[in-house]
Amino acid sequence: MASATGPGPKICLLAHLMIFAWYLFTLWTNCSLVSSDRHPGVRSYGGRWKYLTFINLVMQTIFFGLAAAVDVIHMVLPVKQTRSGAPRILAEARDFYFTALSFPICTFVFASFWTLYIYNREMVYPKFLDDIIPVWLNHALHTVIMPLLLVQMFLQNNKYPSRLKGIVFLALFVVLYLLWVLWVHHVSDIWVYPIMAHLGPGGLCLFLGGASLTVVPLYLLGEKLNHMIWSTAEVLRPVQTEKCLE
Repeated sequence: MASATGPGPKICLLAHLMIFAWYLFTLWTNCSLVSSDRHPGVRSYGGRWKYLTFINLVMQTIFFGLAAAVDVIHMVLPVKQTRSGAPRILAEARDFYFTALSFPICTFVFASFWTLYIYNREMVYPKFLDDIIPVWLNHALHTVIMPLLLVQMFLQNNKYPSRLKGIVFLALFVVLYLLWVLWVHHVSDIWVYPIMAHLGPGGLCLFLGGASLTVVPLYLLGEKLNHMIWSTAEVLRPVQTEKCLE
């Protein structure tokens, strides 16, 4: 559980800068990969932007960059000035971004990838990709993302919006991404993920529908974890102290 007072602002800033740097490095490495004739991937319609893994990578990079910026603002400005105006708006944007998008989407990428990989890796990550994407980068994209997400959970009390507002925003993102995937297939006659090429119309509807509905429990999971961690911290703290960036 989180400590009674939570980590200090300097620790939060250091952690956010380190994670931000890691994501920048991962993003740069991913974008520097040379495509293969066996897997045109980035050279086909939509490029890297048709893959949820890449979109999530960009999302996490933006989030931790934003979190670091908010840390700096809260360290240089008096406490009263951080409770209104632009500093407050940025802090609220950070919390909303994390709760409504970063946590559920990142958790979905982690869980769905490794579930399909264990069942039949050819459905999501064909073996020949090992010759194109280094093993460490695969884990950076699909494994390390989860521990880093949990680090953020323990670093700060990310205030959740109303459940309806958060889930509606998340649902909007999911719908837009599904439309994007279908559009890519319509224009280029390729499916973003190998598993989709093996499904008939009915199976495709079930697959996409099931995957879409999965994000709602993941949103609720993040809400529950945040409540468990920080409600315990509140109970243990005898005197109200200034937590990191609250």
